[in-house]
Amino acid sequence: MEKEKFSYPVSLRRMQITDKFWKNEMELVRTEVIPYQWNALNDKVEGAAPSYCMHNFKVAAEMNRQKRKQGAAYKEPSYTYRGFEMLPEDPENLKDEFYGYVFQDTDFSKWVEAVGYSLTQHPDPDLEKVADAAIDIVCAAQQEDGYLDTYYIINGKDGIFTNLRDHHELYCMGHLIEGAVAYYEATGKDKLLHAAERFADYATDYFGPEEGKCKGYPGHEIAEMALVRLYEVTGEQKYLDLSRFFIDERGTKPYYFDKEHPETVKKGHENELRYSYHQAHLPVRQQDEAFGHAVRAVYLYSGMADIARITKDEELYQACVRLWNNVTKKKMYITGGIGATHLGEAFSFPYDLPNDTAYAETCASIGLMFWARRMLEIVPDAKYADIMERALYNGVLSGMALDGKSFFYVNPLEVLPEACHKDERKFHVKPVRQKWFGCACCPPNLARLISSIGSYAFTENEDTLFVHLYMGSNVEKTVNGKTVNVQMESDMPWEGNIKIRVQAENAKMTLALRIPGWCKNYKISGIEDAAQEEKDGYLYLKKVWNREETFCIDFPMEVQMFAASERVREDIGKAAIMRGPVVYCLEEKDNGKNLHELLVDTDMHASVSEGKICDTVVKMVETDGWRLTESGDAEETLYHMYQKPQKQKVRLHYIPYYTWANRGENEMQVWTRVQNP
Repeated sequence: MEKEKFSYPVSLRRMQITDKFWKNEMELVRTEVIPYQWNALNDKVEGAAPSYCMHNFKVAAEMNRQKRKQGAAYKEPSYTYRGFEMLPEDPENLKDEFYGYVFQDTDFSKWVEAVGYSLTQHPDPDLEKVADAAIDIVCAAQQEDGYLDTYYIINGKDGIFTNLRDHHELYCMGHLIEGAVAYYEATGKDKLLHAAERFADYATDYFGPEEGKCKGYPGHEIAEMALVRLYEVTGEQKYLDLSRFFIDERGTKPYYFDKEHPETVKKGHENELRYSYHQAHLPVRQQDEAFGHAVRAVYLYSGMADIARITKDEELYQACVRLWNNVTKKKMYITGGIGATHLGEAFSFPYDLPNDTAYAETCASIGLMFWARRMLEIVPDAKYADIMERALYNGVLSGMALDGKSFFYVNPLEVLPEACHKDERKFHVKPVRQKWFGCACCPPNLARLISSIGSYAFTENEDTLFVHLYMGSNVEKTVNGKTVNVQMESDMPWEGNIKIRVQAENAKMTLALRIPGWCKNYKISGIEDAAQEEKDGYLYLKKVWNREETFCIDFPMEVQMFAASERVREDIGKAAIMRGPVVYCLEEKDNGKNLHELLVDTDMHASVSEGKICDTVVKMVETDGWRLTESGDAEETLYHMYQKPQKQKVRLHYIPYYTWANRGENEMQVWTRVQNP
């Protein structure tokens, strides 16, 4: 690894996203998801599973106040935000009980993180006021020693850090850090940041390699990458050291979780698969296959990549590369979905990628993006950005309805609604998006990712601006004390036309433009006097930029047919359709029932047209195909003597995968059987 080539996300405060497509998504999050989520945190969404999140913080805060004997009982102020009245609640009527999952605190942390990112793009005093009031409640729950997890504050602190495998305290700490840093960077307000630091200080005093300290590590990872982020904001080495300790300790023997849970260890079964669920089956530097809970895994790999970059740990980086290749070449759906089985929300064995029982959790695709960007920070290789883009436009966006009001936890590639309702093996697959979830990780993760999407599109080092994702934007960069403004206009994801305008005065800078893997040939025009070099899927334009210069780059989009490896048994003889970064699917609404009877022509004769899905303009694709039909006795019998299938020529109507299930409950499939002409 060469440190001088490392890059870092461009600060959201130095960019504005102007892109038509992404501005719409960000506005949905700002105007629909964030206020809806706030109501959910306060259990005010009718018909949705309660969160209990803010209730728990209020109970813990009131317990603190009573303990400290600070006078009169706490009264929550009443205020209004977007028409939703926050009524005062008498703490005397609050039961001193914890409700929800052990990780319920993270509902707030992910919400405030999304708020922070949103405020960088759209200042909103009302929203900031709501966030500040919520932060006051959360900070009031913090213990004098810095500990901040309402499950143990309410239920008794004697159990702190006694069940790292299952009770998610370090996971809660990690999300608190992420939210606190985002809000601080957006607003400059450090109250929540200081609370996160105090909790992290508590953890650094408790865990570590030193004699007498606990040798445990998180059951659910995220603290690893969050502590790195806290280190980068504060400069405190101890946070980086704790992150590295958690990574180094994972998978060592004797297994820490066995010390916590000796009752689960059976003689002769010490190395069974249960360790893999937590990615603790081997020390991380020895791992080369992704195992276990998919979200936990990619959060760990993201932290590993962070530590590898900062400490220039080549061995750790090579482990990240091996794991990346394993995931993306053997265990990833064409949509960028990962985690094939609902049993443990986990990776399955290589090439086991069933379509109708796929889990492919929205959070897992988001975590894949976290990991991809961190790999790009180490080495600007387009293979990472290609996967990041694939996951974004497909596995991630499919998790949210076009109106921003309902969500998928699970993202299958084939759905028969009757099976979802009647087949217990497919109960985890929902044919329509849900309002909310008791375990509500996916909606807030979507909100925080979409609100910060610019930090995935652009990274920078001292003299280079890297463009990984093309989206309309204004980005400011400083090179040798000179300010460079880069403005981009983009028609992605529907067309590959990009216009870039650079404004500077004699500033020597390199623009590194990703060449998408789906583009066979590209054209660049209007650029003068620039040294051009292609390397690892990027076009490097190096020159002295003077005043205002405009150039264009065109990435032609063709409708392309993809086949899976023959080792993917579920997709033998089938094809998927893509155009640019977008995966397409068939829906019953456009093609009638029994989608399994359809075949796509390998010659396709594809046409592209503009259409609408629930008032959202998208590009649709049509191809030649056939529908199988039965005749004679075959219609009346379950089995019959083989005869050449009868088929009727049809046009197949494809829509973007991320838009499916927005028009009600109906069949869907990504992979369709192929028929040669």
